[in-house]
Amino acid sequence: MSDPTAYLLERAWVDGTVHDGVGVEIVDGRFTSVEVGGAAEGADPLPGLTIPGLANCHSHAFHRALRGRTQRERGSFWTWREQMYDVAGRLDPDSYLELATVTYREMVAAGFTGAGEFHYLHHQPDGTPYDEPNAMGHALIEAAQRAGLRITMLDTCYLSSGFGEPPQGVQVRYDDGSASAWAARVDGLRPGETVRIGAAIHSIRAVPRDQLGGVAEAAEGRPLHVHLSEQVGENDACLRAYGASPTRVLADAGVLGPLTSAVHATHLTVDDVSLLGEAATYACFCPTTERDLGDGIGPSRALHDAGSRLTLGSDSHAVIDPFEEMRAVELDERLATQRRGHWRAAELLDAATRHDSLGWDDAGGIAVGRRADLVTIATDRVRTAGTGADEQTAVFAAVAEDVTQVVADGRIVFREDDREQLGRDLDDVIGRIWS
Repeated sequence: MSDPTAYLLERAWVDGTVHDGVGVEIVDGRFTSVEVGGAAEGADPLPGLTIPGLANCHSHAFHRALRGRTQRERGSFWTWREQMYDVAGRLDPDSYLELATVTYREMVAAGFTGAGEFHYLHHQPDGTPYDEPNAMGHALIEAAQRAGLRITMLDTCYLSSGFGEPPQGVQVRYDDGSASAWAARVDGLRPGETVRIGAAIHSIRAVPRDQLGGVAEAAEGRPLHVHLSEQVGENDACLRAYGASPTRVLADAGVLGPLTSAVHATHLTVDDVSLLGEAATYACFCPTTERDLGDGIGPSRALHDAGSRLTLGSDSHAVIDPFEEMRAVELDERLATQRRGHWRAAELLDAATRHDSLGWDDAGGIAVGRRADLVTIATDRVRTAGTGADEQTAVFAAVAEDVTQVVADGRIVFREDDREQLGRDLDDVIGRIWS
């Protein structure tokens, strides 16, 4: 057992309420004491507002290289996808390790202590497996460990360019040939103290209906994520191919359940919302990407009220800012309905600190026995000053650059002084990818 580490948190969000003067002690990466109004002698003070570690429940690490490079022309999700394929064709295990490392470091600097990596860039550019079939996945796991980020590898089944059509172009890198072959490869990935192995169905267009059950069976007992109804065009194509909505097809195949995360869930029917709620799925919204791609505004509150649990992700990393993701859920609902007050700040902060959809039931709270994650936000910055230094500050005022320190599993993984070097490293790594 290691010696205890003690902090005195000036203000902290504990059990759904902000308290002054919270003392915490940490041993072997977990909270052993949480005391409102008290702290051990010699505890290190953490000025500002401290919240639990945040969960990025949907990430495509390689998309980070696209930031600032896809805004020059008008278009749609489908034209953006061609630019994304360009990046996907450039990477190998070594360059992916470099890119993912700086991307995950940026996540940590923004307050994320855990991430779900929706990983489908599996094979060599011609579709041939690497000598180590999970070389790209291992690069992601190593990158997360270097960054101090817990990772859930959502290894993704991707078999078709669309409703039975064979993979085309760079998509051959994604394809294992069948759900059974995908499952056999995923068996080579191993969990660890900071690693979980989950699964993903890329989308209803990329995994034929007769393969869905095989993925669900292989993923039993583990997190299973799926892109769902992100685009109207996908819904229309599904209706033509199967005579049903994507949600209905997933339900009929036995994919939906309490370990399933429906990512985006943007263009849903009333029946779709009911199916997802009745199955107690998670609904993972990624507002900064959904607006960047022109996807639309999903029915976040209706899903919650039906029984789905809200989680958040940064997806394509148009920005990496969990505070922007939180407030965008509420602000987008306001735009769609012309009304305010759909989500309380505490509800959005609760959604942002949910790690359970990634298989980490012991993270996301400042409480005895939980993983010791602490994200401290400066409350004296231009954006945060005068806001009350509570959950309203975190959700509706703060930005990623207001994070001053991050502790993950009891270890300091980011200090504010690290930010300048991180910027230089991002510039260097992404510049070499495009050179």
